[in-house]
Amino acid sequence: MTEVTQNLPPIRRRLARNRARNQTGSFQIPVWSDASWIVRIALLVGLLLVLMALAAPWIAPFDPNAQSLISRLRPPVGFERYKDGFFFGTDELGRDIFSRCIYGLRLTFALALAGSVIGLLIGGTLGLTAGIIGGVFEEGIMGAVDAQIAIPFTLIALLILAVMGSSLNVMILVLGVYGWEQYARIVRAEVKKLLQMPFVEAARAAGAGPMRIALRHILPNVVSPIVVQFTLNFSNIVILESTLSFLGLGVQPPTATLGSMVGTGRDYLPTAPWIVLVPAAVILLLTFAVQILGDWLRDKADVRLRSR
Repeated sequence: MTEVTQNLPPIRRRLARNRARNQTGSFQIPVWSDASWIVRIALLVGLLLVLMALAAPWIAPFDPNAQSLISRLRPPVGFERYKDGFFFGTDELGRDIFSRCIYGLRLTFALALAGSVIGLLIGGTLGLTAGIIGGVFEEGIMGAVDAQIAIPFTLIALLILAVMGSSLNVMILVLGVYGWEQYARIVRAEVKKLLQMPFVEAARAAGAGPMRIALRHILPNVVSPIVVQFTLNFSNIVILESTLSFLGLGVQPPTATLGSMVGTGRDYLPTAPWIVLVPAAVILLLTFAVQILGDWLRDKADVRLRSR
């Protein structure tokens, strides 16, 4: 690095040195050997759930919406009245619980991923822009963030769904709006801190404009907190979607999501608890895997912990 920088003009040499010095704060991809046993279990569980969701049309033994009233409320394998092929039992309409869980996992995962990406784009863009521009624009954005935090999001979601309906597109919109303020606050705080760093000042002295500074020097250094917040927000969106579907305001029947399966099965909990327990267990495994991975990424992304 020293030989290369010696051939650069003085201002370019300074910029290169400061950028190299700042690399310790950039995001580094964790490796398998650094993971503890619980993180490895979470990785395997998360990978298994993702593969099941992607391969749902090929591994589901039955049509998730196919009804068979003669086979209704059959228990899982190992219990009396078990019916061959329905390993996790059937629901009140005779639909296979396992098939509906796989398809429900697929839709829940897709909704959570779409909502997380939309929230990241909205909040990250606003936070980055507010931090760089500052002034009245920054005050307006942060005022909107404070207003979003002050109002419980469940009330906002209920209002949007009551006015616009419970279609799939509206559901994606609601989930996308959730959590954007967290991205905005984190990114804006990181931008304010990075703007005082020597490598950004060197970039300004080298003639870099605001857009180049934002994309080339600031954005790569906020990847770490963004990745961590994305994983944590993902599990929160899964729980939010399950809550709205449980209340009957999510994706409408007969399309299955994990939350809607829990919601429709609660009336049969005393006599057929498997209708609720199976999708609830899938929700638990999914949120467990994402939360453990989010905590791991947060620890790996923390420069102070990496330097010990």
